[in-house]
Amino acid sequence: MPTPPTGPGVAPPFAAPPTEGGRSRLWLGLGAGALALVLCCGGGGTAVVGLLVSGVQAIEEQGRTVSSDYYRALADGEYGQAYDQLCEDAKRRESRQEFERRAAAEPQIVSYRVGSVDTTTLTVPVDVTLAGGGQERQQVVLAQDQQTGGMEVCGVN
Repeated sequence: MPTPPTGPGVAPPFAAPPTEGGRSRLWLGLGAGALALVLCCGGGGTAVVGLLVSGVQAIEEQGRTVSSDYYRALADGEYGQAYDQLCEDAKRRESRQEFERRAAAEPQIVSYRVGSVDTTTLTVPVDVTLAGGGQERQQVVLAQDQQTGGMEVCGVN
């Protein structure tokens, strides 16, 4: 390999490789990148868990509320208001007049107690006391309104 010529103003034919830092700068950069990745993924995971928990709580609250409103209307003899709590499928199966006639012919509800919403099956157990002292455990089937996102009664078993 030829030696570069000597003298002022003469440059070597190639640049010398850097000699500073070694691998410490590489490991520092990789560590900072890994920390940023953990923070982003951890924050995103926390956000997803938070959304799921709040979504489940909203379903439970709405399910209990709509079930209570439905049974309160039936107990008060306000069958039109109870009909308004029904989902579209239930309203297609039975008109308002048919529902009001059927509800008026059934034993009067004296009291009721709404249980906890099963978020996997969207059902709510309701313990009902009827006029004359009879008691029943009924299952309210819920559905989510596609337009409003609110819960509605879609049937009672």
